[in-house]
Amino acid sequence: MKKIIINPSRRDFVLAASSVAATSSAMSRIEEASADKLGAVMPRRRLGKTEMMVTRYCPGGLHFGKMEAAENQRAIDRCIEMGVRFFDTAASYGKGLSEELYGKHLTPKYREHIQIMSKGGGKNARAVREQLEGGLKRMKTDYIDLYMIHAINSVEDGQRRLKNGVLDELRKAKAEGKIRHIGFSGHRTTAGLNWLINEGFPDVEAVLLPINVADPSYDSFILNTVPLLQKKDVGILAMKTLGNGGLLGRKRSQVNGNPAGRSVIPEILSVREAHRFALSMPVASMVSGSNDLQQLEYNLETATDFRPMDAPERDRLIARCAEQGKTGEMEFYKWPKMSPPKT
Repeated sequence: MKKIIINPSRRDFVLAASSVAATSSAMSRIEEASADKLGAVMPRRRLGKTEMMVTRYCPGGLHFGKMEAAENQRAIDRCIEMGVRFFDTAASYGKGLSEELYGKHLTPKYREHIQIMSKGGGKNARAVREQLEGGLKRMKTDYIDLYMIHAINSVEDGQRRLKNGVLDELRKAKAEGKIRHIGFSGHRTTAGLNWLINEGFPDVEAVLLPINVADPSYDSFILNTVPLLQKKDVGILAMKTLGNGGLLGRKRSQVNGNPAGRSVIPEILSVREAHRFALSMPVASMVSGSNDLQQLEYNLETATDFRPMDAPERDRLIARCAEQGKTGEMEFYKWPKMSPPKT
């Protein structure tokens, strides 16, 4: 299927920002501040039709496995201390290591207070069931709050997985009480996600997809997919808020160390602005990883002190990044085979 390349005009930028302005304002009004036995909880947002209220920041589970072993308990405890109650992971992260770390450091102490999102990339019913059951065992829990069909790459990929019984198997697991809600994730092409939303999985409950300042300039999830999700009241979760490191000039590696003050695109905007942009979109939570405690502290601070951007400010940031973003270079994961398109 031919990739759709969208290079919006200035008018498109304004329309894109304006289209989410009302929703973003409404979201700010429904953010809930609360507390539990563990302390103050970071403001929560409604995750679409799931009716789950999730904290606006969700640590990316892959990255706990990148930390030094001695840092994992400290990192999880710090998230809890700062009010985070929503945690991300997947069966494939570290070949189960991320889920194992949760089973060791997170669920034994905090399960009754938190929500967990995990994902299974199995291509058929048997494989996804094995990943689900393995995750439950590794995380030492009886259920997962939100389970995603992991990383839909194309329309054909989605069609094959559904034909092979992946969604049917997860629905069985939901009926068994092992999953509370089902969704999917994807970051390669808008076409694959949109096909599932419109045809393959029209009752989807939540979607995890890229939301960042470069996205509107190239095969945009913000312009092409977010409006569909809003129309169907599907929960929206933001990932790739720094383009998997691509916005920092990296191709396939994450940024190490403290990103405070570092330019995402040199001389154009900061990491904090990039995260504020994502959180100002109509998303329930921003899923972003940290490779060490310093990075984690910065992400927690940004989420805690979050101030929403209005539509003109979002529009200005998108326009600022348009020239660098229009080739898709900063979002390499949108390219076939992760390599530059032939010109």
